[in-house]
Amino acid sequence: MQENCDIATMKLMLPFEPKPSKHTLSYADKLLLLGSCFSDYIGMQLQRAKFQVLFNPTGIVFDPISLSRHLEDYATCKQYAVDELFLYNELWQSWFHHSDFSSINQQHTLKHINDAIQLAHQQLLSSAFLFITLGTAYSYQLKKESTPVANCHKAPKEWFNKKLLSIEEITTALTYAITTIRKLNPSLQIVFTVSPVKHIRDGIVENNRSKARLIEAANQLAEVVEECSYFPAYELVTDVLRDYRFYAQDMAHPNQQAIEFVFEHFCQTYMNDNTKQLMDDVMQIVSAKSHRPLNPNTAAHQQFLKTFLDKTNSLGKILPMLHWDDEVHYFSTHPSTNQ
Repeated sequence: MQENCDIATMKLMLPFEPKPSKHTLSYADKLLLLGSCFSDYIGMQLQRAKFQVLFNPTGIVFDPISLSRHLEDYATCKQYAVDELFLYNELWQSWFHHSDFSSINQQHTLKHINDAIQLAHQQLLSSAFLFITLGTAYSYQLKKESTPVANCHKAPKEWFNKKLLSIEEITTALTYAITTIRKLNPSLQIVFTVSPVKHIRDGIVENNRSKARLIEAANQLAEVVEECSYFPAYELVTDVLRDYRFYAQDMAHPNQQAIEFVFEHFCQTYMNDNTKQLMDDVMQIVSAKSHRPLNPNTAAHQQFLKTFLDKTNSLGKILPMLHWDDEVHYFSTHPSTNQ
């Protein structure tokens, strides 16, 4: 006879303990994140906590070939020319960059792209960590030029060939890019991860084939490339959480709860206790600045502002490399502090 199930003792998810990295990041470090939209999610979490982070400066990039090109552009500080743009739907666009860079003005598009590359180049020069999030192993090529593109810009599908990259093609492209950027920053720590975002437009089976190749390629690189490692963002969502309640309504993108879960594991992996405590202190100040009181003229709220102004000034002495002007201005010039 089957024993009764005790819900209090049931295992509802796979146990997973993050392994601390031998290289940890701190507030003194500059960080660069590149890749799929999941890089944006983690980048925004780090940015909100006031880390010195730059994420996807030249736009979201999904496939390894395009990612490699962007990294090489950053390393060489490539400056694009007019003949590398094209006019489509009344907008000047680049096959290698996100539609956020598109404009009706040719020079505006060009300046936007080149300014972003210069910014990325400067960040790469002094970054301690580079986090690369691979989104898909599918690459699109223009049929006429046989040129891989990062963005199709809603052009007719007949213009492109779609290819599922092999593991060897992925590792070869990324290895070349890593070699190039290491000449610029030899001590750079590189962390690969695979995005848990499902590319369901490719199809469920096709998405799984794609992710499998990315996972294997990323882990091969982590095993053979010096100062290179793998962070299991994909596995945390797909295998540990493993439930559609952790996805947005489109059933493809992780929701905020899932993002925070992954970010918590990210912090446990790459931050020591001191950095985590500093981040908690920073987030107290950030949250306090976002607070909107019902009665801003009370003595209690005046004390609240004074307390957080003091905390901001104290933390500013510990972390002078961060920008505290907005917080100091808010806590010191709020109407209730001047009464």
